[in-house]
Amino acid sequence: MKLSNRVAICTSVAVNVALAGFLCLRSSSPAVGTGIRAAAKSGNALSSRSAAMMSLSKSQRASGMKNAAFNQPARFQALQQVGALAHQSGAKSVEDFRTLAQGVVCQLGKENGNQALLNACNVEWYGPDRPKWLPDAFLAGVPDYLTGEYPGDYGWDALGLSSDPETFANYREAELLHARWAMLGALGCIFPEILAMNYGVGLEEPVWFKAGALVLNDKSIDYLGSPQLVHASSIIAIAAAQVLLMGGAEAYRASGVAPNGEEFDKMHPGGYYFNPLKFGKDEADLAELKVKEIKNGRLAMFSMLGFYIQAATTGNGPLQNLVDHRADAANENIFKYVFTSPEPVL
Repeated sequence: MKLSNRVAICTSVAVNVALAGFLCLRSSSPAVGTGIRAAAKSGNALSSRSAAMMSLSKSQRASGMKNAAFNQPARFQALQQVGALAHQSGAKSVEDFRTLAQGVVCQLGKENGNQALLNACNVEWYGPDRPKWLPDAFLAGVPDYLTGEYPGDYGWDALGLSSDPETFANYREAELLHARWAMLGALGCIFPEILAMNYGVGLEEPVWFKAGALVLNDKSIDYLGSPQLVHASSIIAIAAAQVLLMGGAEAYRASGVAPNGEEFDKMHPGGYYFNPLKFGKDEADLAELKVKEIKNGRLAMFSMLGFYIQAATTGNGPLQNLVDHRADAANENIFKYVFTSPEPVL
């Protein structure tokens, strides 16, 4: 190994451990020591594998540390303060120090309630060790700006659309809102057909893209087939109700401020003031639920796209299309409409 590479490794060690040292100096919390010791005993226990830094000679290690002290004196001082605790925990490699620093950040997040720091506790879904769409070594690897801060970030941005942090945040907010609408929409598209076909509920029109036309044709929409629930006969009244209910809820969410003046997370406001089932009260559970939400939402968005294409090409609802396909899969499939439909699919 070249000396320059070894010096770089030493510097990397200094920077990683200095993160823990910096937090230690800025915080009077005893969570730093607790975090290091907890990390050493965690499932990601310190391995005994030989590491590059330990293979260096004393003079090479001294040279690397001297270079780190010269370039980052404050961080190097912090490293010296934390080094003793790290050494007691058995840290020997760059990866060991990184694991310990992550444990410190996680522990401080738990004590201070800082969501950004708490993400370090969920390495299965967040941070640099999260699962990736492509391995780091494949082509250009994962872009530097995809750090695993947001739930559902698997390192994929082929067009570089999210390279700007502000744009990235806006795209993520838009994606999450569309995902939630898609999940509600997918359920709304399939549920009336299920009630009509499997349970004999007498709906006037169970197919989702035909139901709205009832009002335009001087008919009424009875929710769940019962006029006692919601008897919608005016398109103006329906539009007004949607604007007031949805617009009011969205305006409240977008403000990010509760009636008492307290700020909340605009992307996940429910955990603060509307959580009747008490989901995600634990930070670790909430972090995992956020990932599940965006993954299911992305699937729902693709489902809605499929529903649109099916409606345009077959004239039937999604459940009827599924029934027809299962009855005659060889003929009732996408190829029938791509190659034989008189109207173009797209």
